[in-house]
This record gives sequence, C-alpha cells and structure tokens, in this order.
Amino acid sequence: MRPIEDTYRHKGLRKKLVDTVRSKGITDETVLEAVNKIPRHFFLDSAFDELAYEDRAFPIGEGQTISQPYTVAYQTQLLAVKKFDKVLEVGTGSAYQACVLAEVGAMVYTIERQKKLYDVNKNFQHLKKYPSIKFFYGDGYEGLPTYGPFDKVIITAAAPEIPAKLIDQLKPGGMMVIPLGAGDVQRMMRITKLENGALKEEVFDNFSFVPMIEGKKS
Repeated sequence: MRPIEDTYRHKGLRKKLVDTVRSKGITDETVLEAVNKIPRHFFLDSAFDELAYEDRAFPIGEGQTISQPYTVAYQTQLLAVKKFDKVLEVGTGSAYQACVLAEVGAMVYTIERQKKLYDVNKNFQHLKKYPSIKFFYGDGYEGLPTYGPFDKVIITAAAPEIPAKLIDQLKPGGMMVIPLGAGDVQRMMRITKLENGALKEEVFDNFSFVPMIEGKKS
C-alpha cells in the first residue's frame, strides 16, 4: 500500500531533505522548491514511510530504483528548464523525476520500458495532479519522434553511448543531460545541440545508475 496522507511531520522531513540537497551544492531555488513540494513518501510503499526523506535511492521493483533526491535535483539543475519547455524523459521509473520537472514548469513526455511500472503509474492517483506529464510505454532508445522535437532530453539510466535518435529529436539549441558510461560509474554529461547540428559536450560529476536497455519489457 502507498501512503495518501501528507502530514506536518512529512513536510518537516522534506524541509530537512531540501537542506541536505542544498548543502551538497544544489543552488537552483526553483528545483529546491520542487523537492520541497513533492511528497516523496507517496512514491514508495508505506513500509518506507520513515525512510522516504533520506537522501538515497530505494528499490521500486523490476530491478529499478527511485533515484536519490540529490541526483534528481542535480540532473534537473543541469537541464536548466524554462517554463513550458518540452522535455523528453527516458526512464519514468517511479515518476518522481517527472514530477520535479513538472513542478519547475516543464511539459514532460516520459517513457518507461517496463510495462509493470508503466501500469503502476497509470493507476497512481497523485500523478493526476500533473496534467503536464504525458506517460508512454516504449523503448527509450527510440524516443518519441511523433511528439518531437524537444527543448530538452533527460536520461535517467546509464547509457553506454549518446543515443543518436534522441539527438535527432532535440531542437537546435536544445540540451540533453545523460549519465554516460557502460561500467558501474558514469560521468554526468550535458550535450548541447548547436544551431549547425554539432554537439557541445560538458562533463560533470560521477554517478551510478541502472543501465539503459533497448526494447520494451512486457
């Protein structure tokens, strides 16, 4: 069972979480406010109620995790979302990252390859609060060509290389944030697609993500 009540205690724990994330170097107040608004315990089984506001990842089934809040904030800050930016997210997972993106003003198109996780989110009442999030079941490597081009792309799994089809779906001047690398540790990258189609690559900190896998899983 998932919790449905957001108490004063939860809100206090959330404020402490925001302080922790801020102390680790997140400076974008819009992103911090999004973390402060979203009841993270709603995204986890009630057994995790006491732990939901610790700054760490938790399993959500199907070999996937809900990302560490710091990681979510880090990727969101790098993405530099502007209000009404059209953002493609690869790897919906728990949908926590998608909600953070929606809170900072993005129109979110999010893909999940695990049918079970996609179905869970379809029935997750809290997500009805976010009409700006559109959910898709599909292969993240293929993106959503019908709905592109996108202002921003965010990948929430470790990619061994930059997916060419997702670059194609990025507008000139658009940016992709991606944890790049096939091993246990990835470098967070920000790829900007220049007006002439060339790519500008910026390298940031090391992280550890579950691998990005091709295809769909029923």
